[in-house]
Amino acid sequence: MSISDHQQHEAQAQLRLRQLEADIEAAQHGHNAAAFLAAIVESSDDAIVSKSLSGVITTWNKGAERLFGYMADEAVGSPITIVIPPDRLDEEPAILARIQAGERVDHFETIRRRKDGTLIDISLTISPIRDGNGKIIGASKIARDISERKRAAERQELLMREMQHRVKNLFAITGSIITLAARTAKTTADLAAGMKDRLMALSRAHEMTLPSLNGEEATGAPETTLFQLLSNILAPYERDGANRWQLIGDDIDISGTKITNFALLFHEFATNAAKYGALSVEEGKLEIAAAVKGDTLEIVWLESSGPLQPTSEPRSIGFGSRLEQIIGKSVGVDISREWMPDGLSIRLSIPRRVISD
Repeated sequence: MSISDHQQHEAQAQLRLRQLEADIEAAQHGHNAAAFLAAIVESSDDAIVSKSLSGVITTWNKGAERLFGYMADEAVGSPITIVIPPDRLDEEPAILARIQAGERVDHFETIRRRKDGTLIDISLTISPIRDGNGKIIGASKIARDISERKRAAERQELLMREMQHRVKNLFAITGSIITLAARTAKTTADLAAGMKDRLMALSRAHEMTLPSLNGEEATGAPETTLFQLLSNILAPYERDGANRWQLIGDDIDISGTKITNFALLFHEFATNAAKYGALSVEEGKLEIAAAVKGDTLEIVWLESSGPLQPTSEPRSIGFGSRLEQIIGKSVGVDISREWMPDGLSIRLSIPRRVISD
C-alpha cells in the first residue's frame, strides 16, 4: 500500500470514528431527553395517561393515581372506561374517532369517576401518538381537576342570582314604603323624614345579609340572630354609652330571606317607642324577651316608665300601623298590644319555621 493510499485509508477511519462518536453522543442525548421527559410526566400534578386505539390504558402516571385512585398496576391493561361514568360512555368512541382522524382535543370539560365511585370535574387535552413512520398508534391524555374552579363558578353564579333577587326585593319594599308614606304624610318634610328613617332601617338590614358576598359559603340565605338584629336596630337609642334596653331569653337564627321584613317590623316598634313611648323619656326602659315554645317563638316587647298613656291605642291607623300589618301578614306573625298607664306590651307569636327557614 502506498503512502498516499495509507493516508486516505487513515482519513476514512478517522471519519468513521467521528461519525460513530457522533452517533453515540446523539443516542446518549436522546436517551437522556427521554429519561428527562419521563421524569417530568411522572412528577406532574396532572394525570397523564396513554391508551391504545382500542381504548386500553398503556401508561398511568402518579398524577393519575392521585386523581383517579387506581394504582398504575391496576390501571395499565384495563379499558379507559374504568374512569368514565355510565352516562358518559358515549364520549369515548367520539374521542377515539377524532384521534384516529389526527385531531387534537383541547380543554374538553367533562366528568370522570374515581375508584371509590365519586365523580370529579376534569378538563381533558387529548393528542394522537404516532410511531416513527407517522402512523397513529394511540392517544395521550392530560386530565386536570377543575372541581374547585367549577364550584367557584357556581358560587359566583348563585351570588349573582341572590344579589339580583335582593335588589328586586329592596326596590319592591321601597316602592311600598313610598306609596304608604305618601298617603299618610301631611307635609313633604314629614314624608322625607319618614322615608329617611325607614330607608336607613332597610340599609342596616341589608348590610346584615352581605357576609356571604365576601367569601363565605353561599347558601342564598345568610343568617343573623334575633338579638343581633335587635341590637343593630336599637343601637341609635343608646344614651351615654349605656343601653336603655335589655334582651333576654332565647336567641335564635333568622333566615336571610326574612331579615328585611323583621328589621322593618322591629324598626317600627322602636320608632314609635322613641316618639311616644319608653324611649322618648330619660327614665324609660325597654325589655324584649324571647322564648321558644315548641314550634312557636313568643316575643314580648315591654316598655315601662314611659310617658302616661291612655289605656287604648292613642293614635289612629297610620303609615307605621299599615306597614306593620303588611309585614305581619307576609311573614305570618300574630301581633297583639296592651297599653298600660306608663308603657306598652306588644306580643308576637311567630311560627318557628317562618323565622328560621
